[in-house]
Amino acid sequence: MHPAARMYRRGVHRYRFLLSLQWVILTIVAIALIPTMIKLGFWQKHRYEERTARNDLVASALHAEPVPVERLSSPGHAVTRTERYRTVTATGTFDTAKTEVVRRRTNENGDVGYHVLTPFDLADGKVLMVNRGWIAADASQTTFPKIPAPPAGRTTISGRLMADETTAASGIKNLKGLPDRQIMLISSTEEAHRLGAPVLGGYMEQTAPTPKGGSPEQISDPGTEDAPLNYAYMIQWWLFAAAVPVGWWFLLRREIRDQEEAAAAPGPKESEPAAV
Repeated sequence: MHPAARMYRRGVHRYRFLLSLQWVILTIVAIALIPTMIKLGFWQKHRYEERTARNDLVASALHAEPVPVERLSSPGHAVTRTERYRTVTATGTFDTAKTEVVRRRTNENGDVGYHVLTPFDLADGKVLMVNRGWIAADASQTTFPKIPAPPAGRTTISGRLMADETTAASGIKNLKGLPDRQIMLISSTEEAHRLGAPVLGGYMEQTAPTPKGGSPEQISDPGTEDAPLNYAYMIQWWLFAAAVPVGWWFLLRREIRDQEEAAAAPGPKESEPAAV
């Protein structure tokens, strides 16, 4: 046989194990893992960019100069992403008789209670809905809770402008048939219908004046999302994708080495004839 043909047959025989069921499955899994891990890396990259953009928007809004609320919102206005968290001010009077509570809200400690939502009547007849903060819920959650009164008379307040809440954005179902003056989501459209008045779009999370003893707990700052963690996960998935073919090649070389060592090992010695 020609030497080249002999070497070819030897090479084919050397890699024949790749056709075994074990190696076929291993190779298919490796081929499937590589694009999956690359795709997961791009998904983490997208999350990193989303969170970074969100953090930048929040930081920009929180550090912007306070402006009168009517400069950013009006009846029927949908608060935009760039307007959300902007510090706004308003001067008017709280209408405590028409206060509502928003169910299933938590404070910084994770305790479940209510957010206190009170209409704030402005001088021009418009109404701003103000989330005054968190209070604890009673055991039954069927009766209207006792709520500390806000400052009486004409007062100036400030806080973060927020967009109307929706089920899609919050994951909270807008349940019907709730006890009187209890709601699930804050909607300026629903409040305008309830009050029969022009209500500014969105609402304010009040931050000043700071609550005194017995007042609702102030809602904490939105904080930042951990975008660098998504960046680390992105790098991790792509390293995993690169490691798969390296690992497959390492296993291949080990299998060949094991076969060569087995072929080179001396066979069992023939037994010597017994002495007579």
